Amino acid sequence: MSVEFNHTIVPCHDREESARFFARILGLQVGEPTEPFLPVDTANGVTLDFATVGGDIPTLHFAFLVSEAEFDGILARLVEEQIPIQADPHGRHLGRINRNDGGRGVYFREPSGHALEALTRPYGSHPESELNGVTEEVPGAAVRPSVR
Repeated sequence: MSVEFNHTIVPCHDREESARFFARILGLQVGEPTEPFLPVDTANGVTLDFATVGGDIPTLHFAFLVSEAEFDGILARLVEEQIPIQADPHGRHLGRINRNDGGRGVYFREPSGHALEALTRPYGSHPESELNGVTEEVPGAAVRPSVR
């Protein structure tokens, strides 16, 4: 058997709030609880198991490779809900998306503070692209400081 990533636990302040945020913004479904977890399954079979924990939660980064159409939906929901976005992990390009590798990418946070990213092309997949390093303003996008 080859090694495949199956699931991960996502610590959060409120599993319902975080799981529903991930599912709503990414266009996924929240599954049935299996105590103490609330699962959200991705298209490639990886499950995000949300668990409510007390105390400080370290910021984790979750990147999702999506189609162009899925990206359109994600970006529309982020703008509609006024969730701050940025084109880079360091907050130098607020209210913008990146065009790296000829695709599109965006960074944003979820309610427990985890840094999320949606991208349409894997990093380094098109190093010759003239769009590497280019960002585009997103009309109506909310902004705030860095997600990392």
